[in-house]
Amino acid sequence: MKTTVNGVEIHYEIDGHGPWLTLSHSVGTSHAMWAPQMAALTAHYTVLRVDTRGHGGSASPPGPYHMRDLAGDVIALWDLLGVGKSHWLGLSMGGMIGQTLAISAPERLARVVLANTTGRGPQNAAALWADRAATARAKGMSAMVEGSLSRWFTEPYRLANPAVMASVRALIEGSNPDGYADCCIAIGAVDTLAALLQVRLPVLIIGGDSDQATTPQMAQALHEHLVGSQLCILEQAAHMSNFEQAERFNHAVLEFLAA
Repeated sequence: MKTTVNGVEIHYEIDGHGPWLTLSHSVGTSHAMWAPQMAALTAHYTVLRVDTRGHGGSASPPGPYHMRDLAGDVIALWDLLGVGKSHWLGLSMGGMIGQTLAISAPERLARVVLANTTGRGPQNAAALWADRAATARAKGMSAMVEGSLSRWFTEPYRLANPAVMASVRALIEGSNPDGYADCCIAIGAVDTLAALLQVRLPVLIIGGDSDQATTPQMAQALHEHLVGSQLCILEQAAHMSNFEQAERFNHAVLEFLAA
């Protein structure tokens, strides 16, 4: 399904029955990255999957983007759909959007899961993400595939799951280079930790013990800045822990949301 919010055509999917649960994907993918979760989640929740602007079936308006723009698209979509309050599950960039919503619109959130994400990148984050943006614009998304897959999955999982690698490769290659690049710039500017100290929402933070993109130390920093939050570090998981440890990921999410 598609609609226009904030002047941007946004693609979304709704499945299941129960309380609202909004899913937000990583940079360079789409709503389809949540396939390993759908059977488990739709049994209990009305699951709203949103393609962030610049990704999937959503439009890629000219940038630059800021994380508040991406969060604003979600709020406008909720308003259009009549969603007063929703649970949130966001991974990587989706977790950053969730943090932004928790800071700016906490009344719209019930329980929040932040997976494989960070509230502050390394000191060179802005330059690192600017380099990725420039490469995508100059060489296209095919140039982003190998680096992404090597960061996102452990080597044993990559070798054992060629079909998953092919599906994720297709998601990356199908992303709009300009939309991807503008989201990269937004990611490079993320710095939410100080503001998160004021958030009073139930939050579960999920990390992977082998995640080099958003490290366990970054997950720990989020935990320390979100009062009362829970922390779950999944073993034998890199950045895409929802794929690599899908069963344990799903169990952690469902147990937290039902609490």
